[in-house]
Amino acid sequence: MQKYVDYIIEVTCKLLAIDSPTGYTRQAAEFIMEEYRKLGYQPKMTVKGCVLVELGGKNKEDALLLAAHTDTLGAMVSEIKGNGNLKLSPLGGMNPNNGEAENCRIITRFDGIYEGTFQLNNASIHVNADYNDTKRKYADMEVVLDEQVRSKEDTRKLGIMVGDIVCFDPRTVITEKGYLKSRFLDDKLSVGILLGYAKYLKENKIALEKYQYHYITVYEEVGHGGAASIPEGVTEMISVDMGCVGEGLDCDEHMVSICAKDSRGPYNYEVVTGLIKAAKENKLNFAVDVYPFYGSDVDATLEAGYDIRHGLIGAGVYASHGYERSHRDGVENTLKLLATYCK
Repeated sequence: MQKYVDYIIEVTCKLLAIDSPTGYTRQAAEFIMEEYRKLGYQPKMTVKGCVLVELGGKNKEDALLLAAHTDTLGAMVSEIKGNGNLKLSPLGGMNPNNGEAENCRIITRFDGIYEGTFQLNNASIHVNADYNDTKRKYADMEVVLDEQVRSKEDTRKLGIMVGDIVCFDPRTVITEKGYLKSRFLDDKLSVGILLGYAKYLKENKIALEKYQYHYITVYEEVGHGGAASIPEGVTEMISVDMGCVGEGLDCDEHMVSICAKDSRGPYNYEVVTGLIKAAKENKLNFAVDVYPFYGSDVDATLEAGYDIRHGLIGAGVYASHGYERSHRDGVENTLKLLATYCK
């Protein structure tokens, strides 16, 4: 499996380098479609902008859909301030504490890309006596543009306007010990895992009992990624998303996490049991956890009224929605669980 893990890390890093906050995902989706084409599949883009791929199999009336999402956290310009700096509104659950002092890019609609830094208002600690006591809120933070602007009119002349997308630097690093550190491993790492699994199926000419689809969604971070375009005949759906790592949970970055329950309720008992059985029989490094503050694409699918069985797995990722970390061991265990359970 090591060559597929290598491929997953490589393609994940390429995808991480493509900005794709919720609402600005077309370039990332097109990259994913091209990767599936290279592997010999024929992906399609939905009206909404998601990527849907048929991988084949014997039973199309009892089909399995594996979902991951390529949309990430980010922000939108909500105001051009009098000093020429930008006030932001978050896209998804981007916490301002985690974004402070991060480099970012402002994507204008017609006038190119500008750079800046997301800072506390009056961010010089030698000047601001309230620096330590100020709670980090979007209302009290701004993007300082890397341009010589001093007024709202200066910034408007650049072509920057309210509604422009703001993308934060992922800062992707691979360490000698096999750790992958980056913003937005949630959920680009899982997109890489699905691509690696598709590559594994194709190269090993594996015949699937259940017909299988891959579904890369683009609005998961705002709650409706998996709410539409589920193919007819799908009876089971598994979200491949980040596995939570933190106090009170058993998972770490070297494991595959199987979620028994998230904040919206329990996952299908038979699906969770089947995933645990597959992990045990293949001696995988895994954990079963309850996620206290979490929702997935498959939750949105159920809320949209689809009659399906559902599950959630993912490689362990620490510091979710911040500067995240996983490990190639977690990638390998997740890939092996898919290869075992899905066939």
